[in-house]
Amino acid sequence: MTVRVRFAPSPTGYLHIGGARTALFNWLFARKHGGQFILRIEDTDTKRTMPGAISVIMDGLRWLGLDWDEGPDKGGPYGPYIQTERANLYRERAHWLLQEGHAYKCFCTSAELEAMRQEQTAKKEMLGYDGRCRHLTSAQIAAQEAAGLDAVIRFKMPRDGETAIHDAIRGDITYQNSQIIDAVLLKSDGLPTYHLANVVDDHFMAISHIMRADEWINTAPLHINLYRAFGWQIPVYAHLSLVMNPSGKGKLSKRTQAFDDDGQQVLVKVEEFQEAGYLPQALVNFLANVGYATGDDREKFSVQEAIDMFALERINPAPSRLPYSKLDWLNGQYIQEMSPLQLAQAVKPFLDVAGFEVNPEALLLVMPAMSKRLKRLPEAIEFLRFLFDAAPLQATAADLTHTQLPPTAAQAAFQATKEFVTAVAPYTLETIQTGMTQIGEQHTLNGKAGPFLGLMRYAITGQQVSPPLFESMVALGRARVLARLEEILALLGAS
Repeated sequence: MTVRVRFAPSPTGYLHIGGARTALFNWLFARKHGGQFILRIEDTDTKRTMPGAISVIMDGLRWLGLDWDEGPDKGGPYGPYIQTERANLYRERAHWLLQEGHAYKCFCTSAELEAMRQEQTAKKEMLGYDGRCRHLTSAQIAAQEAAGLDAVIRFKMPRDGETAIHDAIRGDITYQNSQIIDAVLLKSDGLPTYHLANVVDDHFMAISHIMRADEWINTAPLHINLYRAFGWQIPVYAHLSLVMNPSGKGKLSKRTQAFDDDGQQVLVKVEEFQEAGYLPQALVNFLANVGYATGDDREKFSVQEAIDMFALERINPAPSRLPYSKLDWLNGQYIQEMSPLQLAQAVKPFLDVAGFEVNPEALLLVMPAMSKRLKRLPEAIEFLRFLFDAAPLQATAADLTHTQLPPTAAQAAFQATKEFVTAVAPYTLETIQTGMTQIGEQHTLNGKAGPFLGLMRYAITGQQVSPPLFESMVALGRARVLARLEEILALLGAS
């Protein structure tokens, strides 16, 4: 079997993290088996379609590194890949079902349907369409049409027996046909419902496996009976586990806010993860482990490793929570693997948004030390603030002394540093490291440079947390270091 899978989002908003996981699992499966991953836009819910949503979804998938073999922007042998551009096909197939006795016209108004629901509620009956138009005669249908009443086309669901779903993840699931209503296939405006459109598209796009969210399980028996009515081969079904709120309370919904155990709102849009400074490879690694058993204790693995080990039987059908703290850890691991240039390029857009301009060479100097501290890229802003913040040093004379470097010794050490920085040539990492270490050893009471170098780092950066001293001095440049030393000596009372 040639593996052909699809991700079919509705452009009613952003790319949800749960949807991204569905897309990822489909993509991994396709790449594992040398198949095709298709992007299809299901936009028949025209009232809820949002302008620009298709671009947002596609941008999110591209950022994650999920490329598609066929889609709206690429075309392909089974296009078009936007459902509203396939409306004639759906109408044709709906009327074929009508002619073959597998569907019927329903003229019920909204008011009639509401009255029916109220009566069912009062009688504590199963809610849903009761099939009242299922047995209309040709004369009755003609009369309704002559009166100008709008009609929908409903599927004539078998009333007897049962329908079994052979799910690749969950095993066999059986439904009684009598519990499944006659669903609307074609609306009165001529556009299809999800039920008709996705079955027609999956058939004509030669989809081999339908890997989708578990919320669609209850629709599977309807879809299977549609395949049978058309006489088409039924694809393999695989319903993924529910992605729950981090708090464990309910589904991680596209339309409601999500909170963790501490009541803090969490991210749910793929674009939010990007804006928050997560790396795409970290988010992909994270999602590949949600509701999936790798077979070992590995938490971190490459995209290629995820492809190689992917198998439907390893997907856990039980609901899964998103462990956001693990994502922070993973992101930090991937940041540490970046080269100084890669990290500088990743950090710079966040500095730009914050309105800070940093010399590229200075940025490269501090990247190695910074990479070990970051969990998210925007954290670099506070870490590097000393490079673009020229505010006076907020410190007292006591802040610039140490038990091994009392006031008199501190004055002498910082004065020697001023003279050294003024004269040293070349002004490089190596020369600064040698000279500053010697000054520290000469002026501390115990002859060890550490206490002085720690004070010096705080003094020139004004931060308790910053890159190492020598890299910071080179990044700041000679003139700015000398200006800060003047402040320090003034605080210590030096002339």
